[in-house]
Amino acid sequence: MRVFAAVVPPADAVEHLDAFLDPRRGAGAFRWTRPEHFHITLAFMGAAGEHDVDAYVDRLAEALDDLPAGELVLAGSVVFPNVTEGRVLATGVAGDTDLLERLAVRSRNAAVASGIEVDGQRFRPHLTVARTGGRPTELTSWVRLLDTYAGPTWALSSVEVVASHLGEGPRRTPRYETLASIVL
Repeated sequence: MRVFAAVVPPADAVEHLDAFLDPRRGAGAFRWTRPEHFHITLAFMGAAGEHDVDAYVDRLAEALDDLPAGELVLAGSVVFPNVTEGRVLATGVAGDTDLLERLAVRSRNAAVASGIEVDGQRFRPHLTVARTGGRPTELTSWVRLLDTYAGPTWALSSVEVVASHLGEGPRRTPRYETLASIVL
């Protein structure tokens, strides 16, 4: 199974970002992320056994048990790998980013303790809004545009464990299935 732990923004934050992006979507040759797929990935596990995922959910709940809720806001821009050869366009995340960092570390550690290999890339809080389809693209104008964005503040109160079923969504996009929601 492809599984990830993530913070999912509430509907009002998703709607706000979607409304900001909607009139701009026709201007870029991107694969835009569907609003129902908006999330901030804490840990990604590309190949997890079903039994291991059950153990992961239990370990993750224990690992997050002492963490408080917090507040986040989607704001600014993030590009991977860089603005001149961009492949991923994302919004940044502000607010209780120290809490978000702790959530990411604990989400990844729970995966390792459950015997699941986790993506080892450095955590950089972001919410992906579009991909270039693999072609490196100069994204300065998009960075400037997203740098003007600031969404509503919202409560970070849970972490979702989500299965990603490749090619099972509309137009062969992934279909997401929430396996567990862990309340902080």
